[in-house]
Amino acid sequence: MKLANYIRLWFACVRYSVVRSMMFRLDFIMWSIVEFLWMGVNVALVAVIYEHTDSVAGWSKYQMMLLIGTSMIIQRLMMGFFWSNVFELGRNVRSGNFDFFLAQPGNVLFMVSTRKLDLDSLANVVIAIGLVIYSLHQLHVTPGVLQIVAYVLLLACSLTISYSLILLAVSLTFWIIKTEGIEGSYFSLTEFSRLPRQAVKSVIINVAFVYVVPVVVISNIPASTLLHGITLQNVLWLAGAAACWFSLAVFVFNRGLRRYASASS
Repeated sequence: MKLANYIRLWFACVRYSVVRSMMFRLDFIMWSIVEFLWMGVNVALVAVIYEHTDSVAGWSKYQMMLLIGTSMIIQRLMMGFFWSNVFELGRNVRSGNFDFFLAQPGNVLFMVSTRKLDLDSLANVVIAIGLVIYSLHQLHVTPGVLQIVAYVLLLACSLTISYSLILLAVSLTFWIIKTEGIEGSYFSLTEFSRLPRQAVKSVIINVAFVYVVPVVVISNIPASTLLHGITLQNVLWLAGAAACWFSLAVFVFNRGLRRYASASS
């Protein structure tokens, strides 16, 4: 299938998601409010902490707000574009509904990952972006065009890493019966993305969540790019991590795909 066909297919999925959300407007509004309140709790927690201190690991209040906003952008994009689709993979494999994706004339992973969007999560991306802009304003920081472009590209790398982690976890359903506990661990891991890298003092945690599973740097590197400028080492680090994790996730998914046997037969 040509790239243009995939683009048309994705836009068709977008239209389907919009129509589905508008059919259940109250559900869309309620979940948008729930996610907004969850984001508000995180911001309020930072505000409370900085009532008692001026700095955490060398990060001021609005630097931390910018970090939290960056983490929220990544998480809301992940939830909006991919979470529901990938999360359903395990259930579809166990029920045999995964055959539906195999019968479609396109890349299976693309079909699995892009069937629908969660508009309530995507709506709150705007709030997260607003928090980043507000924090920059309070810090009197005006990033240049190159910094903004680099920030967006680094967010794409961070989103790729997040997607790869959850795809890797869910792909285990081809070998084991249930992966709900493993899938849920994604949310535990994302808690580290709201921590300044300088706050991670333990050698074990530093190795595990900065270098091996880079959940700390997925927000720290983009945020630092806005605050302090572009660092080639950080850009290459995050881009390399995104490429490695995505390659690993696709490899595991394809291996699982080869051993899949329809549960509906």
